[in-house]
Parts: sequence; structure tokens; C-alpha cells
Amino acid sequence: MKLRKLVMAVAVAIGLAVAGPVAAASADSAPSVPPIQENPAPLGANDWNCKPSKEHPRPVILMHGFLAPAAGHFSAYSPYLKAQGYCVFTGTYGTIKDVPLVNLLGGLQPIEYSATQLRNFVDKVLGATGAKQVDIVGHSEGGIVPRYYIKNLGGADKVHNFVSWGPPNHGLTISGLYTLAEKLVPGLDTKLLPSICKVCSELTNGTGFIDQLNAGNEAPGNIHYTVIASIHDEFVTPYTTSFLKGSNVDNITLQDVSPQSFGEHIGMAFDTGVWKITDKALQRN
Repeated sequence: MKLRKLVMAVAVAIGLAVAGPVAAASADSAPSVPPIQENPAPLGANDWNCKPSKEHPRPVILMHGFLAPAAGHFSAYSPYLKAQGYCVFTGTYGTIKDVPLVNLLGGLQPIEYSATQLRNFVDKVLGATGAKQVDIVGHSEGGIVPRYYIKNLGGADKVHNFVSWGPPNHGLTISGLYTLAEKLVPGLDTKLLPSICKVCSELTNGTGFIDQLNAGNEAPGNIHYTVIASIHDEFVTPYTTSFLKGSNVDNITLQDVSPQSFGEHIGMAFDTGVWKITDKALQRN
């Protein structure tokens, strides 16, 4: 557990260091964003000849979290889902090109940028499969990007079920460490962090992006939202801040369904208890 936290802390530090060149990106640049990086893909994903079945009529798009490549993030879940008979699609969004090793990591670009990549990817998947809608499963930041797409980029009519694992729907605190840092470093939220990593500041709870995303209806569209949160989440704290408001939302605490599940933030992607809850959510027609 301690080792995993240390690894994640180092990863975040690397992300802050390399994200400077993209700080100025915004929705204004959205039309020219490159496509999601489809390769390498996890086993079971991106079979562009796959046609949805009667049992599973919608393709499923998987959205990874901050600093993750899709191939690693969904290395276990993608083949599991494919074995259930789904058409599965994913890719690494929000990458930074021309930076060795870093160009393999995703989620570094602003949410607006990544959501535009998702919009284009959804259209490609619908065109290839002939389906009218997709289902989306997103982990962490991958639970925020689709929300922006749904609310601001025309995604409400193209998504049927949206399942998110440990999303920072009301901002990150990282077990109180970010809140402490705000007090120790004046201007962290409003000046310093946005200047070196815009997406990092968008995912915290003090810069206004999250407030704007949640303004009005937190769960817009004729979409069924399922939010799965773990009591062991050390990044989205308290874990209940993942939950959304809305009559079309199921907010589920992982341990209420799977009491033996450890499932902290990163581990949710590999937790069979999370997968089983997601199975049920994806079957909603």
C-alpha cells in the first residue's frame, strides 16, 4: 500500500514536470486535436470488424486515468469484457507528443482537449459498428472526460450507460495533502498549478472547473450513470465526493457489494468486485 502510494506520488510529480508545454491548450484548439492513440491496445480491444450482438447491442469505450496508458490500465479488464461478448474500444487520450516515454502516457492534456478526442473516437466507433449509442466505462480522470463530452460536446444523445470508478466528481484532495499544500503555497490553485499542469488544476476542487462541470444538472441526458467508489480510495477523499446527484444515478460503495474488496484508487481497475458491479450496469437497456 505504501509502495503504491509512493509510486503514484512520483508519477504525479513527473506529470507536473512534463505538462508545461500543454498548459495553454483549451477548447479553442479543440477542432485540431489529434485522434486518440489507439495502439498499443490491451487484449480484446479495438477490433474494428466487431459488430454488437443482440445480447450486447452497444460497443463499450474504456477511458483510463491520469498518467496511464490504455494498454496497461485495462490489461485485465479489456479481455474480461471481450470474453463477455462485448465490442470493446479504448485508446490513450491526452498524450504529449515528441517527449520520449512521456508520449506513451495519457491524461496530461486539459479536459476540454481530451473530451474532444473522445467525441471523435465515439463517432468513429459508432460508424464502424453501426451502433446508435455507446456505453462508457471510465476510471478516475476517465470518469471526468466523458462528463465534459456529454455536457458540452454533444455526447448526451450518443451515450446510453456511463459507469465510472473512483471519479473525482467534486475534486481531488489526495487524503488532505492537496488541501495542506494550498495553505502552504499561496496561489497554488489559481496560479502555480494551472501554469504547469492545467489538467491537474482542473481535477482539484478550488479552481472552478469542477464547479462549472457540476453546475445545474450533475447527470444530464437520458443516460444511466453508475458511480462506484471505494472506502479505501486515498486520492478521491472522502470517497463519497465521487457520488453524483440525480434520479438517473446509482451511487455504489464497493464494499457494500463486495465486503472483502480492498480496491483502493488505482486497484479498482483490477478489482473483480468492481467488474461485477459494472457488468450489471452495462446490461441496463
